[in-house]
Amino acid sequence: MTDQSADGIRDRLTKGGEDAIGRVAQELLENPVISSALARAFEARERASQAQEVAMGALNLPSAADLERLTRRVRSVAQRLEGIEDSVDRLDERLSKNVQLSLEETLASIDQRLAAIEASLPASQSS
Repeated sequence: MTDQSADGIRDRLTKGGEDAIGRVAQELLENPVISSALARAFEARERASQAQEVAMGALNLPSAADLERLTRRVRSVAQRLEGIEDSVDRLDERLSKNVQLSLEETLASIDQRLAAIEASLPASQSS
C-alpha cells in the first residue's frame, strides 16, 4: 500500500467515526430520559456549588468566585496605578522642562540687568 492510499483510508475511517459519534450523540440528546438526566445533573451541580459557597462563607473562607472578583479588582487597581505612574512621569518631564526654561529665562534676565548696570557705571563715574 502506498502512503497516499493509507492516508485516504485513514481519512475515510476518521470521517466515518466522527459521523457515527455525532449521530449517537444527537440520538442521546434527543432521548427524553437522557436529556432529563443531564438536566437534573446540571441542577444538582449548581445546588452543590451554591451549598459549597454557603459553607465556605459560614467558615469565613473565600470562594473561588470571591478570589476571582478580588483578582479582577487587583488587576484593575494595578492598571490604574500604571496609568497614574505614566501621568506623573509625563508631568515630571514637563515640569523639568519648564523649570529649565524658567531658569534659563531668569539667568538671561539677570545678564540683561547686569549689562544695563555695567553700561550705566561708566556714565556715573565720569560725572
